[in-house]
Order: sequence, then C-alpha cells, then structure tokens
Amino acid sequence: MNIGQYELHSIETGRFALDGGAMFGIVPKPLWSKLNPSDDENRIEMSLRSLLIMDDKRKILVDTGIGTKFSEKYQEIYKIDQSKYNLASSLEKYNLEAKDITDVILTHLHLDHVGGAVYKEGNKHKLTFPNAAHYVQKKHHEWALKPAEKDKGSFIREDFEPIEDEGKLRLVDGYAMILPNIDVIISDGHTVGQQLVKISDGRNTLVYCGDLIPFASHIRVPYIASYDIYPLTTIEEKESLLSRACTGEWTLFFEHDLMTEAAKVEKTEKGYVVKERVSL
Repeated sequence: MNIGQYELHSIETGRFALDGGAMFGIVPKPLWSKLNPSDDENRIEMSLRSLLIMDDKRKILVDTGIGTKFSEKYQEIYKIDQSKYNLASSLEKYNLEAKDITDVILTHLHLDHVGGAVYKEGNKHKLTFPNAAHYVQKKHHEWALKPAEKDKGSFIREDFEPIEDEGKLRLVDGYAMILPNIDVIISDGHTVGQQLVKISDGRNTLVYCGDLIPFASHIRVPYIASYDIYPLTTIEEKESLLSRACTGEWTLFFEHDLMTEAAKVEKTEKGYVVKERVSL
C-alpha cells in the first residue's frame, strides 16, 4: 500500500496467546470463539503485527512485538512462538536490518508492543534499533512508571527504560504531527495515553489501531477487553474512530488479528461491520 510518499508494509514479529475471556470481556465465549477459537487453556492465538512505513529518507516502525527476553516459563504461559514469524526475517524481506530503522512509534508500553525494542545480551539490555528515535506519549510514559494495580503486570521496565538511558526516547505531548503525513489519535480507554498512528495524504488514510481495536471482531462496539482500565472511555473512543473511518473511507490496521491485517468498515442496522478486507 502507498500513502503519499510512503510505502506501507505489514511486519509479522511472532505469535502469542492470551485468555480469550480477557480479550472479549463480558461477551460470552460461544460468540467470540466462533471467530477466535481457543486452546484447552482458553487461550486464543494472536498476531504480533507491526507496521513498516518507508520513504527515501526514513524507515519507520510502529510497535515492535513482544521481543525475545522472556524465560522459558513465560514463553509457555504466553505461548510465544517466533519460529515462523519474527522481526529480523520480516525486515529482511525488504532488505532491511534493525540498524536501518530511523524511527519507532510506540502505541504504548505494554510488553507485547514494546518488548521487541530491547534485547538482552548476557546481563546487558541493548536497543534493538540503536539508530532510531522512539516516540511515546508523555502521559503514557508517566503512567508506565507508576501504573495502577490493575495493569502493572503489563509493564516491564526493562522493555523501555534502556530507550531513555540511551537518549533515544522522544516524549510526545498530546496530538502531534510526529513526521510528515503521520500524526496520532490519543486513546485513554485501554491505558492512559495510548497513541494510534494515522498516516494520511488527504486522499488515503490508514490508522494503526493498537489495542483500541486489536481484532477485526472488536469492531463490534461492546467487544471490549477486560484489560482496559476505562471501558466506558473505550466505547466512546471506538464509536468516534469507527464513525470517522466510515465517513473518510479509512483503512483500519489490526495488530493482533491472525486472519485480517486491515479493513474498511461500514455502519449497518446491526452496527459497525467489516466492509472490505485489505492486505498491505
């Protein structure tokens, strides 16, 4: 896909799994499991999909996946699998290495979004993208350092503190045009200060939905993860984004959906639905 001066590509960094009930909140299992079947531990397999945005000068990555720092125990708990899909091999398809990435835009600092930004070599934590500026919302960074009891398990400081230590952290304060034709939509329902990344040239628009709409099935407004700290805010934010996406014919990019990379949506009598699936 091309938008303005940019080429956009889907980057698969691996697979992992989370409890299906947690991902769909109050929605009964007979409903969510039709599209998202679970294993015998009630876990649903999820993509760790990043977005590569390229032009002649910049190689930009949105989110970095879960990374490679987990112990064997936690790899089993989260069912982490990078045997077929991983960051290095996905970048290699475009003749890129991690050192070529100039900018990393992080939707938020939960372990499955920022974990790939840092790797461990011996006892040292090193930046995966040593030449890149890393963009995070200021209020989210503050939240990540002092999270609520509800979501503190989603933050691992070793995933993001080395970024600041190496002088590569760029704090964004609210709405901003981070780079030409790339701005952000602030979303506070899932976590305080999540930033959805919007790429637009005035004719074509794609929004990287992060954890506001992690699956295409989450287009249904009541389908909300129990991880969200402010679920009523999530509902309001989804309504707003989906309405704008319908009006503007935006493409929505899904980070965690195994089957659907992206889609255009429409509103029907039954609510918002996928109008057209899109592959980058």
